[in-house]
Amino acid sequence: MMKASLSMSPRSIMIIIAAFLIMMALLGRIFFASSLTQSHVHGYTMGTKYSVKYRHPEGGFTPDTAQKQIESVLDEINRAMSTYDPESELSRLNRATTSDWIPVSDSLFTVLEAALEIGARSEKAFDITVGPAVNLWGFGPEFHSERIPDKSEIAAVLPAIGQDKLVLDRETHAIRKLHSDIYIDLSAIAKGYAVDRVAEIFDARGIEHYLVEIGGEIRARGTNAQNTPWQIGIEKPHHQYGRSAPYKILSLQDTGLATSGDYQNFFEIEGRRYSHLIDPTTGWPVENGASSVTVLAESCMVADAWATALLVLGHERGLTIAEDQGIAVLFIVNQEGVIKGYTSSHFPAERASDFTQIFIATFLVMGLALIAMAIGVIGGRQPLAGSCGGLGRMGLGCEAGCDQSCAKHDGKNSVH
Repeated sequence: MMKASLSMSPRSIMIIIAAFLIMMALLGRIFFASSLTQSHVHGYTMGTKYSVKYRHPEGGFTPDTAQKQIESVLDEINRAMSTYDPESELSRLNRATTSDWIPVSDSLFTVLEAALEIGARSEKAFDITVGPAVNLWGFGPEFHSERIPDKSEIAAVLPAIGQDKLVLDRETHAIRKLHSDIYIDLSAIAKGYAVDRVAEIFDARGIEHYLVEIGGEIRARGTNAQNTPWQIGIEKPHHQYGRSAPYKILSLQDTGLATSGDYQNFFEIEGRRYSHLIDPTTGWPVENGASSVTVLAESCMVADAWATALLVLGHERGLTIAEDQGIAVLFIVNQEGVIKGYTSSHFPAERASDFTQIFIATFLVMGLALIAMAIGVIGGRQPLAGSCGGLGRMGLGCEAGCDQSCAKHDGKNSVH
């Protein structure tokens, strides 16, 4: 049978060599990642749990060392921003009645500045001064019985609510309160900030694969132990105690995620639910049909604040603002008992991410096989695959019509 032969130009040879080197580098990255050790540290902070999974070379950043550094950062943030600790920096700031400039720590200033910016961009839906109304409804640090406040009580706290009553000085990292009763509550942004600070610990160590979570707020980088993106479940809203099945599984890499919902912290009176999420313009719990909002952003602090802001706005107005602001958001809305999801155009489309790495590895192996075949052609002037060239000599099988030399290598079928 006539054999087909192939003569390759120097340019073709260079392309094959370059492709070979690229694929070897990608394979090396995949196999190196699989050799990393995964460690897990966890504990309690800010009235909730924290969890950190990270992958590192053997003998690298040990869990004991990691936990000490993590808890040192979390303790620092708690001392600065807790409203439950009467001696925290924020509690002292809230007690101050002066209208003079008050210097604050760098970490507190960073969060205050971000909060005011997002408040302005969200049409004041995000407001860190809504605390008096939150406390009035019984969702603050002080225990209150489940009751509906009188309209007069709500009217009395509204004058002290509004971020326009706060002024920041970036040069001196100071704050000025324009109303003596201003009460700042950072619970809708502080956990996200804490997640970012913990992630910085691992970034500084050169660790490329981690998942940081504090009370459901997340920052992910790299891949998990299976060399696939971290898989994050978005909870399906429910109004019973305990967890429900996830509404959606997201593949997370190199981004932050935060979810805000009205279904875990609420009370009911005469069949009507009152959630902890208070509209700063009315002083009443939000009722707009949106049960939860999930936001993706590079910074978990930013995602945390926007999740609250967009939940206050509701999915119709919230989606409009999300599009204008370039925010990746998923609204889960309860419409007469039917759960529906709405996303902005910036929210990632679903993809079969579980198989991505497997597909890449398979593609690379096949690519290497093809290159090996081509090398056989170049070096030995052998026929190209289709009759029997490099692939046939690699023992990967032989198609009908191949040269007999390809079928005599061991007298057995090479496909098992």
